[in-house]
Amino acid sequence: MRLLVALFTIVFANTALAAAPELLWEAKGLARPESVAYDPVTDVLYVTNINGPVMQKDDNGFISRLKPDGTVLERAWVKGLHSPTGIALRDRTLYVADVDQLVEISAASGAVTKRHKAKNAIFLNAVTIADDGTVYVSDTPMNTIWRLKDGVFEPWLVNDDLNGPNGLLVEGDRLIVASFGRMPSEGQTQEPAGLLTVNLEDQAIAPLGKGTPVGNLDGLKAYPPGAYIATDWAAGALYKIDKKGKATKLIDLNQGSADLAYFPETGTVLIPMMLDNTLAAYRLSKPAAKTK
Repeated sequence: MRLLVALFTIVFANTALAAAPELLWEAKGLARPESVAYDPVTDVLYVTNINGPVMQKDDNGFISRLKPDGTVLERAWVKGLHSPTGIALRDRTLYVADVDQLVEISAASGAVTKRHKAKNAIFLNAVTIADDGTVYVSDTPMNTIWRLKDGVFEPWLVNDDLNGPNGLLVEGDRLIVASFGRMPSEGQTQEPAGLLTVNLEDQAIAPLGKGTPVGNLDGLKAYPPGAYIATDWAAGALYKIDKKGKATKLIDLNQGSADLAYFPETGTVLIPMMLDNTLAAYRLSKPAAKTK
């Protein structure tokens, strides 16, 4: 895959785990980037840019196209969005959360092909897609997970136990949820949250492992074998979280670390740094040597 070459200029044939995460590159000049997705067909990255206040319907938002080495191809490839956040790709269609709409965009042309309205939604945030094509979208302040299935976009789960759902990940018969935490009342501080599991059949909600609070979580990806990585937007950090819910800080970041992408083949993570207006690429681990 060309991405592997672009993400690394040097790959050693026989390597062990890296001693510490390594900053590979930073793409600068973005405008409050929130989420990133990779397109293996065209070998490009798509980055959502809020470009203004979060949750505002101001027509300022856009999507950028970048090379896998961070070179900006088109800063404003798709225009006319409001406050685009989560982005995911399936079958040449990009699904983008945009305040109170889930927007479908052609990955070939950049044209908006469909808009699914989410009545009474406040902040559609993260997007994930199941193997069968079902799309799940979090509405963080409303403690709601929306679902697009068979062309119908509707609230799938509304429950305060979701604790401010942000990052989402479909894993077999369950949905993993990275919670941001409940919105604090005036004069209170934001409390940390952790990972939850939601059964896709009966919608039962449970903490992952011991449910230990980690932070105000944002992006979420699988981190094989058997773990996850998640960003803490408020504190600025990347955590590894094991199946028991135990968290280990991998990278200390600035505030605003958002909805990441991860490539296990290379151990590379891409993190939109919203408040720095950059997309940062880190190598968490060097690729393991191939066995003959």
